[in-house]
Amino acid sequence: MPAQELFLGRQPILDRDQNLAGFELLFRSSHVNGAHIEDDLLASATVINHAFSEMGVDHVLGRYVGYINLSAPLIMSDVIELLPKERVVLELLETVEVNAPLIERLKELKAMGFTLALDDYLGEEEKYADALDVVDVVKVDVKGLDPLQIRRITERLKRWPVRLLAEKVDSREQVDLCVGLGYQLFQGYYFARPTIITGKRLSHAESAIMRLLGLVLVDADTPEIEQVFRQNPDLSLTLLRLVNSVAVGGRTRITSLSQALVLLGRSQLQRWLQLLMYAISSSSDAKFPSPLLVLAATRGRMMEQLAAIWTGAGHAVRERAFLTGILSLVSALLGIPLTEVLKTLPVPEDVRAALLERSGPLGDMLRLTELVEQTDADAIAEMLDTRPFLDANRVNAAYVEAIDWANRIGETPAG
Repeated sequence: MPAQELFLGRQPILDRDQNLAGFELLFRSSHVNGAHIEDDLLASATVINHAFSEMGVDHVLGRYVGYINLSAPLIMSDVIELLPKERVVLELLETVEVNAPLIERLKELKAMGFTLALDDYLGEEEKYADALDVVDVVKVDVKGLDPLQIRRITERLKRWPVRLLAEKVDSREQVDLCVGLGYQLFQGYYFARPTIITGKRLSHAESAIMRLLGLVLVDADTPEIEQVFRQNPDLSLTLLRLVNSVAVGGRTRITSLSQALVLLGRSQLQRWLQLLMYAISSSSDAKFPSPLLVLAATRGRMMEQLAAIWTGAGHAVRERAFLTGILSLVSALLGIPLTEVLKTLPVPEDVRAALLERSGPLGDMLRLTELVEQTDADAIAEMLDTRPFLDANRVNAAYVEAIDWANRIGETPAG
């Protein structure tokens, strides 16, 4: 199948402390123009080829592990033995028939050092009993289940020494329930869903960040910006942590606020101030960077890449595209409506229209970026059909570059 018909996505997997623990790699091919793959073997093989050959595992996964869906033919084949066993979790699709040859193969793979998972589990112990004796992780599909059903399925699974992963999690309430039941891993974008708290007041740090971002957007003098940082030394330290990551691309280690302001330049400073909003949201015991920071950084960088293709735009438009991507998640970060956030920031009109109405070129870029995150292949293909300057190859390349850039935030050149 031609590469331009394929779309690769990834979905975050978090631990109990809301830290990133890995990603599920997703493959989708659209139904548009008949470009749909029914064969699970081909779909899984395509993910493996794209992620581990063409795109590079380090670019796609960073320092995390990748979960990969496998059909029975692929499990039985020698191909998967070429995968780096320390970097992947092999997922047994729910469509796979559990029989004696399959169980023997799973035992072989486990003896080789592979980690095994059972996907989309809904409580059929008799059907999967032999597999449950072998796998390491069980992914319970909580979508559509009520709390009592989740409790019953979980209680029965305690017969096996497996790690429990709640997938298709839609709400914080589901997370809290599953944490109480002993689940260790959680999958979905629930952490990026805004929980609006009426009358919520910003913390001191959040207010300072909003003030800093406002100053940069109106191109305020550097001493005025520096003064706000001096009043908030914790923000200065977090900014230094961000700008010394390998994602900046510089080789000079920045050790002071004044050095950062001089060496970064106004454009880079604006970028890192935008990301600083998400950096300070991490609790003191959480790993850095937070999942929301990684998602926001990926979204902003993706939109920056799309702007260059979309309009052949200059630096200013690409910066506004990056800003649009970052601000599109700020409601989830702060817990207040986006309309209220924008009242306090002097954002350009095309950015405001993109965020509130998904209108204009920036709005189209934001909508496409969100579809890529969701791996909605049909909707992506429909957008590409009306935009001849874009194709799946370019979209995938922009997404992988954005993923790679976001993965490197928080990593120093020294490792």
